Amino acid sequence: MFADPALAARIDAAEAALCAAVARYTPGADITPLGGGLAVLARPGSPVNKVAGVGFDGGLDPTALAAVEAIWHGRGEAVRFEVATLAAPEVHRDLTARGYRLEGFEHVLGRPITAADAAVELPGAITIERVTAATSALWLDLSLAGFGASDGTGAEADADSALDVLRQVFGDFAKVDELPRYLARVDGVAAGSASARYAGRLAQLCGASTIPAFRRRGVQRALLSARLADAWAAGCDLAIVTTAPGSQSQANVGRVGFELIYARAVLVG
Repeated sequence: MFADPALAARIDAAEAALCAAVARYTPGADITPLGGGLAVLARPGSPVNKVAGVGFDGGLDPTALAAVEAIWHGRGEAVRFEVATLAAPEVHRDLTARGYRLEGFEHVLGRPITAADAAVELPGAITIERVTAATSALWLDLSLAGFGASDGTGAEADADSALDVLRQVFGDFAKVDELPRYLARVDGVAAGSASARYAGRLAQLCGASTIPAFRRRGVQRALLSARLADAWAAGCDLAIVTTAPGSQSQANVGRVGFELIYARAVLVG
């Protein structure tokens, strides 16, 4: 599978929309259009604090960028850009000339969704369920336990992220109706969690984690299968996952047909 600039723009716009959807539930959040995308600033330390979707209509307006920087820096937050490798080259050039540093990369992997995904086949011991009001607190606890325990691949939450910040962030996710959440159980015991967003024929699969005691038992694959089935039912034709390069998460989704279609440079300043 190959992404051209038009497809990358569609995917990056969806990423910006997902971040904005979460930030809207955060008091004092700032969501500012910038460079064809959005600069989203939620709570301190939130992973949705990013500038996404920029660079597909040319470079950045220096005046508009300076205004965003003033807001973010005024709140003690560095400005984090996630810029597609298929975006206009001048965006990368202008940001580095402005003093932004390259912090790393992230991989965007894609997979077509077909009728075959409608049939969910799970190992006998694993069940997947949609989160309800009754299981929302359990989903939050599982997400914290999974993301807080590294598997050594760099796929989990930043080690510097405080547990209380993560709890607030996952609480923000839980408030967004357009982000259905999922629980995985192994022999009836809660083992993993995930979320998704189905919009514009695009399925964004995100927030998946497994608690350490149940890793390497097919939980992540089961969560993927369940969400792909729901994505087909929602009319989506393309599924997207974003991972750290070379992570266990990338290996997991690669086994079910996801391919690297482009990357994003993470620039911070």
